[in-house]
Amino acid sequence: MAGSGELARHWQYTELPGVDLLRARYIRKTFVRHTHENFVIAAIADGVEVFHHGGGDVSAGAGALALVNPDTPHTGRAGVPEGWRYGAVYPSPEVVGAIAAETTSIRGTPGFASPVLDDPYTVGLVHQILRAADEGNALAADTLLRVAVTRLLRLNGGPLPQRVVSTAGGRVAARARAVLEERMADPPSLEKLAGDLGTSPFALLRAFRDAYGMPPHTWLTDARVRRARRLLDAGTAPAEAAVAVGFTDQPHLNRHFTRIVGVPPGAYQRERKNVQDAGRRLLLPSDTWQNRSLQKTYAPEREENRAPRPGESRTRPSYGTPWASGSP
Repeated sequence: MAGSGELARHWQYTELPGVDLLRARYIRKTFVRHTHENFVIAAIADGVEVFHHGGGDVSAGAGALALVNPDTPHTGRAGVPEGWRYGAVYPSPEVVGAIAAETTSIRGTPGFASPVLDDPYTVGLVHQILRAADEGNALAADTLLRVAVTRLLRLNGGPLPQRVVSTAGGRVAARARAVLEERMADPPSLEKLAGDLGTSPFALLRAFRDAYGMPPHTWLTDARVRRARRLLDAGTAPAEAAVAVGFTDQPHLNRHFTRIVGVPPGAYQRERKNVQDAGRRLLLPSDTWQNRSLQKTYAPEREENRAPRPGESRTRPSYGTPWASGSP
């Protein structure tokens, strides 16, 4: 996709454990139905993102946040011809739970009530978290993350409903999921899986959709990408990870990984290596962050068009790698 104008960077910052970070600009990108183990807090800077969530399409434009709870099926695509540009943080349930316990009165497992929230102030906080992580400013990144999550939970938070598998169909779906997790690299056919569980293929299909929001084959692809991410994080080569989780080869992994994570597996893994390498280097606080008020809301102006702030380097924040050079 050389010359497409689509860029993305998916990375971690060692001083924000349990949090993934993303900057991206997508134009023709389409995310297939998938889930995340972590929360999604995506701050739209330009354009519009449309995503299917909870039975229908919702839209998030500039100044709004797209918010998705863990293990919630959703998609993603451009809502306008020019696409959308955004920054996102993906805090783990443990990170969000710890913040909620300290700063809110939410009882039970915390989560977001609505998938879209118009709140330019928190949009600004998210982009400042990413900027602080880029500049190696651990104090600012950690502080801003806690402020952003607390604000979102107070404005749009509540206890997540507990998933209770009580019906016969729910129990069958849970057993099917366990089989697919165990046999990820060599899954049975729908007919064989249903027969082993004492039900019919269509009954299993309906039960699985009701329980997990997607059919078994879609869930399996999502689960394979999740497991591939863990292998890549541990240093496994993309080609080896592909075979280990049941994809035919590395191009097969590349296709599905990019459609779910947003970047190719090779680019994803390189950023993980960069995090390890960064841990060996001294990261100095930026004068920009020392002189800038934390209350300053991010302005979604284009970096190349604005004048430098006092003491600020003219280096633009990295939005990632074009697909042509970002592929393994």
